[in-house]
Amino acid sequence: MRSAPTILHLDMDAFFAAAEQAAKPSLRGKPVVVGGLGPRGVVSTASYEARRFGVHSAMPMAQARRLAPNAAYLVPRFSLYRTISEQVMELLGRLSPLVEPLSLDEAFVDLEAGGSAHDTASALVAGERLREDIRAVTGLTGSVGLAGSKMLAKIGSEQAKPDGLVLIEPGTERELLGPMPVRTLPGVGPATGEHLRRAGMTTVAELAEAGEDELVRLLGKAHGASLYRMARGHDDRPVVSERETKSVSVEDTFDVDLHDRVRVRVEVERLADRCVQRLRAAGHSGRTVVLKVRRYDFSTLTRSETLRGPTDDPGVVREAAGRLLESVDTTGGVRLLGVGVTGLADFTQEDLFAQAAAAERPAVSTPPAQDEPVEPAGSPPEGDGSALAQEPEAPAERRFPAGHDVLHAVYGAGWVQGSGLRRVTVRFEEPGSAPGRVKTFWVDDPELALSEPLPLVPLPLVPEPPGSGRPGQPESGRSSSPRSSLSQSSWPASRPKSRSESRSDSDAGRSGGSGSGSGRARP
Repeated sequence: MRSAPTILHLDMDAFFAAAEQAAKPSLRGKPVVVGGLGPRGVVSTASYEARRFGVHSAMPMAQARRLAPNAAYLVPRFSLYRTISEQVMELLGRLSPLVEPLSLDEAFVDLEAGGSAHDTASALVAGERLREDIRAVTGLTGSVGLAGSKMLAKIGSEQAKPDGLVLIEPGTERELLGPMPVRTLPGVGPATGEHLRRAGMTTVAELAEAGEDELVRLLGKAHGASLYRMARGHDDRPVVSERETKSVSVEDTFDVDLHDRVRVRVEVERLADRCVQRLRAAGHSGRTVVLKVRRYDFSTLTRSETLRGPTDDPGVVREAAGRLLESVDTTGGVRLLGVGVTGLADFTQEDLFAQAAAAERPAVSTPPAQDEPVEPAGSPPEGDGSALAQEPEAPAERRFPAGHDVLHAVYGAGWVQGSGLRRVTVRFEEPGSAPGRVKTFWVDDPELALSEPLPLVPLPLVPEPPGSGRPGQPESGRSSSPRSSLSQSSWPASRPKSRSESRSDSDAGRSGGSGSGSGRARP
């Protein structure tokens, strides 16, 4: 425990839903629910307006629709959320080199290690400045907790929600924690909480009064001793800048139970490929393949196979997952499938064999034999040409997920309000604009296409070097900002322009770049 509240915990407020409200002016102040929209979808985040109806994260989407039928239900846009998260984490990195991200929207910061704070007054200044910077850079709000330990800093940020700051002075821990439920403490989940309730302990004060010996008897030596210390307000866990990845996995829940064994096998192979893609993106390999199957009756089975060495070969992972599937009975139906890899490493067994073999033999290229025909590149396959004469398959219908960004060649940028019956309804508005108008198009409209998310806060202009301005434009006409490098490093410098934007730019160029006169865009 520290004698000063120099550990900070940041938690963005209703992150996914707040980002969607900031990007869509017509949804501000209205209930918004983000998550899977299928029959078995789950709520990822609900705005505070939706929470008033009882909607919360991890709730089945069908139940959320019953509680809040008039809310806006949107598919997550993880590219937008990751970009905002990178901006927030960069701001945290300016406070201290010790930043411990817990998720896209949550992190611990050791202010003392970065010299940002050493006492209560300086910690308050750092926390308030961080909240202001987050709002200026992202347009969103975050709640901050300041305390002498990670546990109390997290409790402080929970009490500060939404858009607040709570500082817990060292020495007041026992008084603060006493009346709180046992689930407040880290490591106390539903099962442990129920076990403690049956033993007559429902508050943190009752845990402290029970004593360490009783908690060790109930929960085991390691867990019981740790819980007793936390119940007394002691938490010595340090802020660590790097958290070791222990596994990589992917899983899918299906709208309708899968009964076809062939279809189940295909889905397992597809999940194995996705898992290897994540594995390679993280620079890892693994030696244990894990298969997860949730059946029609909600029973969940896991099977694992350990390979001779670590691998990131999709074929190897697919074969191992297929072998594991053979040992699982799926005749009743499958609700969920998952494939994961554990026992991670930063090399592969194949790499070691290849390096050893390459060191033993010289690199010699063998030319083809004199009588061996060499087939020219791009020559057609042998046969009667019937394959070439077949008609091409019809293109699949384009999908426009609810809430995703689109760009229309005439009307500009907007987002998908809904789709179905080969039609897509779009509301044309952008972050910072007034609520926009709604139009409906056919899904195969060539002038409508999905696009990248727009920044929630307009990018600041970067000052040009002296003498590089356009003719007739003063060098002071472009503004600069200390956050320009942060914002522009996180967002694309440009996006495809609509016809109206292109027409406006060309007209402005003909009129000397003043932006007035004949340069007005057509609606």
